[in-house]
Amino acid sequence: MDDHPLFREGLVAAIDLDDHFTVVAEAASGEEALTEAARTAPDLVVMDLGLPGLSGIETTRQMLIAHPHMRIMVMTMSEDDDNLLAAMRAGAHGYLLKGALREDVLHALHTVARGGAVFSPQMAERLSALFAACGSTPAREAFPTLTAREREILDLLAVGLSYRQIAQRLCVVDKTVRNHVGAIFSKLQVHDRAAAIVRARNAGLGPQPQ
Repeated sequence: MDDHPLFREGLVAAIDLDDHFTVVAEAASGEEALTEAARTAPDLVVMDLGLPGLSGIETTRQMLIAHPHMRIMVMTMSEDDDNLLAAMRAGAHGYLLKGALREDVLHALHTVARGGAVFSPQMAERLSALFAACGSTPAREAFPTLTAREREILDLLAVGLSYRQIAQRLCVVDKTVRNHVGAIFSKLQVHDRAAAIVRARNAGLGPQPQ
């Protein structure tokens, strides 16, 4: 979803070269994006922030309310901290800066489609700095309802491990990890892994800035 036709055409061409993706719709405004999302129900959306009319952030928020299982990756020129945080609060699963190489864009799309979260290196550094500036709360105090095992799994999620890697680390089956993750989502009142990671890192879990 982007209001610049040339950028949109280039992005569509790049995505169409990947056999794993099929472009089902394009939109030039937030309102059009919501209409197309309702019509085509895509699994993955690439969202610009600078849309005319309804902003990309508000479009993301409304889209995920209507389609909670949809995955949305923001792709924008904006390196603004407020936009980064607003996009994450709206539920975006990734934040990539325009100008990224084609292979980086496709890698990001695959990661987000699989349930991961992706940020441009510059934005990941900003995110860590923002969390550090806000200070951190010990995880046990921040999430008192989590069990010790749930807190351990949340920490490993924040490090960036996949469910399978966590299962191998804890010597349990994948289903056990997914059951714990479901409980974590419920207790943290989040809807996906990306949001849980944000909450975890904000509380001091996972990799911390040096």
